[in-house]
Amino acid sequence: MTFPEMGQGRRPHTAHVIFVAAACLFTLIFAGLGIWQMQRRAWKLDLIARVEARIHAPPSAAPGPAEWGKLSAATDEYRRVSLQGRYLPLPETLTMAVTERGPGFWVLAAFRTDAGFTVLVNRGFLPEGRRGADERRKVAGEAASLVGLLRLSEPGGGFLRANDPAAGRWYSRDAAQIARAQGVGEVAPYFVDADAVSEPGPLPQGGMTQVSFRNTHLVYALTWFCLALMSAGAAAYLIRGKAEGPPPA
Repeated sequence: MTFPEMGQGRRPHTAHVIFVAAACLFTLIFAGLGIWQMQRRAWKLDLIARVEARIHAPPSAAPGPAEWGKLSAATDEYRRVSLQGRYLPLPETLTMAVTERGPGFWVLAAFRTDAGFTVLVNRGFLPEGRRGADERRKVAGEAASLVGLLRLSEPGGGFLRANDPAAGRWYSRDAAQIARAQGVGEVAPYFVDADAVSEPGPLPQGGMTQVSFRNTHLVYALTWFCLALMSAGAAAYLIRGKAEGPPPA
């Protein structure tokens, strides 16, 4: 037997091993993705349950400085809170928003509470083409009593887009960064989404916080698990075929 013949005899075996290894690898990858989606589903269900419980609860006083270090998404996000005080006589900050009404801006205003601390209030949604609308209600210096949902600060910016305070472009509601740009000083590490009673609109329109969340993780998990089973079946078929050997001549 010549060496070329030996090489030709080994190549089918090598290809078979590669195919089996690839099928096993894809089985592990698809199974891992399915498990990850199940974990995401558990997280999403917990989020939905938390939000549903909190948005219908009676409002409590907005947390002051003594509580700021203890705030977390798990315990405080979407809590209904109340504020009493006065809007500061400062320009409002418009941050990019995409809502069920289309693109536009959230209108954030600095609010000094009667308790002595400052918090940013998201007054509501302003459609994209109405940024300079004269009918937008002005509140600078106005006393107010508000109810809304507590939302933790969104530092840095949006997806692949950093906030640009110098140019007035804001892609996230970063409380500390907005406060620095406005010269407000120390603010709460959260903002409050005013409800529709506090900000009835039409400009801006309060009460537009997204409180319903899609939960399609189970569908995705089942898809990945099916692909894992198919890959495992392919691996088993290849291994079994090799063990049985080639059919008789």
